[in-house]
Amino acid sequence: MDILETDAYDRRQRRHSSSVKSGPVLSLAALVLVYNGGKTFWGVAAGLVFSACGDCCLIWPELFLHGMAAFGVAHLLYSLSFLSDRYTSLSSSTTALFMSVILWLAGAGVYFYLLPFLQKRPDSAVLVPSTGVYLVLIIAMATLAMHTKRPLTVLGGLSFIISDLALSLQVFKVIDPLENGRAIIMTTYYLAQLLIALGDIKAGSDWEGDRLGKMKRM
Repeated sequence: MDILETDAYDRRQRRHSSSVKSGPVLSLAALVLVYNGGKTFWGVAAGLVFSACGDCCLIWPELFLHGMAAFGVAHLLYSLSFLSDRYTSLSSSTTALFMSVILWLAGAGVYFYLLPFLQKRPDSAVLVPSTGVYLVLIIAMATLAMHTKRPLTVLGGLSFIISDLALSLQVFKVIDPLENGRAIIMTTYYLAQLLIALGDIKAGSDWEGDRLGKMKRM
């Protein structure tokens, strides 16, 4: 194949990869919409769609920042969803507060640990602040997930952090690529999205049940 044919083949392969990678997440978005009766899109379902957009962007290295932005929006949408009436039992228990502090301290530690590696990148002027903003968004999401006291949601938020930590350590060349690095990243990523989606379905079901129960008692 000549250069043009090779380039065209590479683009086709990347388009196929983006479809395969984003497909499961889009399926989860559809599942959430089906279970909530299509009543609300701008919550976990929309977060899953933005995550799928991020998946597609990350196939192309030059779109890394676009992918980060898409995932940042996803975390913001997840956070807003966790603050909604459907997640009514936000906890202020000592354990939840303690774990929240640990998450924020760990997030700050990770950022300053990554900082020298980020500064070596040619796009560091944008990447350094963007990574900081992204860390704030994902830690906020995981913190709010923890305060819902819903096991699926809590585990989903924590799994997302593990996935992104494994990704950042390899992408920013903090460590050499692990033999099973991609498997670790993708397994924890899909697990996170699955748990968040199932947690949202469960929250919606519980909320609907409580609402009907109150109506019957009136």
